[in-house]
Amino acid sequence: MGYVDVAAVGHILPDGRELFADVSFRVGEGSKVALVGPNGAGKTTLLRMVAGDLPVRSGVVARAGGLGVMRQFIGMIGDESTLADLALSLAPPALRDAGRRLGETEAAMRAAEAHGKFSNAAGKAQLAYADALGAWGEAGGYDAEVLFDTVATIVLGQPWDAVRDRPVRTLSGGQQKRFALELLLRGPDEVLLLDEPDNFLDVPGKRWLEARLRESTKSVLYVSHDRELLAQSADRVVAVEGGSAWVHPGGFASWYEARVARHARLDELRRRWDEEHQKLRDLVLMYKQKAAYNDGLASRYQAAQTRLRKFEEAGPPPVPPKDQDIRMRLAGGRTGKRAVICEQLELDGLTFPFDLEIWYGDRVAVLGANGTGKSHFLRLLARGGTDPDPANGPVDGAGALAPVAHDGMARLGARVRPGHFSQTHDRPELMSKTLVEILWRGDEHRTGMDRHAAMGVLSRYELAAQGDQRFGTLSGGQQARFLVLLLELSGATLLLLDEPTDNLDLASAEALETGLNAFEGTVIAVTHDRWFTRSFDRFVLFRGDNEVVETPQPVWDVG
Repeated sequence: MGYVDVAAVGHILPDGRELFADVSFRVGEGSKVALVGPNGAGKTTLLRMVAGDLPVRSGVVARAGGLGVMRQFIGMIGDESTLADLALSLAPPALRDAGRRLGETEAAMRAAEAHGKFSNAAGKAQLAYADALGAWGEAGGYDAEVLFDTVATIVLGQPWDAVRDRPVRTLSGGQQKRFALELLLRGPDEVLLLDEPDNFLDVPGKRWLEARLRESTKSVLYVSHDRELLAQSADRVVAVEGGSAWVHPGGFASWYEARVARHARLDELRRRWDEEHQKLRDLVLMYKQKAAYNDGLASRYQAAQTRLRKFEEAGPPPVPPKDQDIRMRLAGGRTGKRAVICEQLELDGLTFPFDLEIWYGDRVAVLGANGTGKSHFLRLLARGGTDPDPANGPVDGAGALAPVAHDGMARLGARVRPGHFSQTHDRPELMSKTLVEILWRGDEHRTGMDRHAAMGVLSRYELAAQGDQRFGTLSGGQQARFLVLLLELSGATLLLLDEPTDNLDLASAEALETGLNAFEGTVIAVTHDRWFTRSFDRFVLFRGDNEVVETPQPVWDVG
């Protein structure tokens, strides 16, 4: 069985700042350990150090057993990368190297044969290919092909030979994640590192992942922000916060109470330390004053000084990490009573015609499996519907949205101004700009605020430290928070949110829920977050049979 031991590990950022220090925990044989903590606290960095992607310059990381790694942006290994490239990227190193060599020699052989089947170059290429084929078999390549075929059949319903050359970009995010997870969970590696494995999975996919994690004998260290998945699958929680980490030996359900109790203990220990520190300082001062006119007390004065020095050298106990104070002030505004009207709306190839009325103030959760048209529906509304009304003003972020093929009608009500949050954060016009530049100089929002005001609003979103950082270099959670901030500044009265909690940490997700509760407008959100869905009052289901229906309660398992 495999395990991971992390002992006194620290990491310094390139700008010299300490990200975390003295992080210690163990992922024992067969255990499922969740890493939680604020966005930017270092969870992904810690995973990369365990994986060997980053050097460990402080502390020690020890591993036993084969290591399988699924990085946060799985599948994004080149626009033209194939499913075979993705499968090899997840394979053990020896198999990965053998597979790449086999692909290179096969391509070289075909190129040489094209120029002359019986040339010397063709003969050499054939010999190199034969050697690579032998190395592929010795590395376990044929067993791997059986696994690839099994997973391709499960996820895509086709054999491996039919899909191996398919571009990864033609798969949905959920299919990419499911393919990678099936390979790793069925593969030979005994230790798995999974960075946000649930992102892009629909609810049946998340339930499948929960069950597979619980039943797997592998040792798994993973990062997730899905509160329901954490509660169902983690048997231990490592909280990365306050520049270090601590371990909760129970599951996520009891983690929050344990965190509150831990902070209370730390507060009490610090209070007692401060009291003792003050007593020692007062004692030193008293003996100093008395020793000034009584030489017999000089030794006591020196002893008191020594005691104070040793006390201070030992240092105070750690203070509890400051809770994030994220304040999302989503204002909105009054609109017509009917915010969205759909009449016989049909998304080409995705839905049958459906009618839908959404009223001002509604909180509508759009549910359904991956690929049923939910995101297309939001994009259509973000572009102003089938007949955009210029009186509703510009649409936030809609300029980069592709048209949505449809029939029928979708119309926005009077004074309804949509603001769109994209699941993939696809805002290329922001990538090279710093956050202050976007807010100060204004993009399509034309905020017109000066630097001081920009830093003020960034502080409310716990992004002040990233003010001079380019949007494209932020973590996924930081990007998500900033995009919500742009929605706040846009004056939108209809929020169209596509998986808004996917990359948000726990505190940010709760702040978003609070902000939406205070929002004076209409909210339509595509979500697979079961915890988040509980805050909605209407549920529209995009079914696998192309029907779109409203349900009184959330429905997840649909055909």
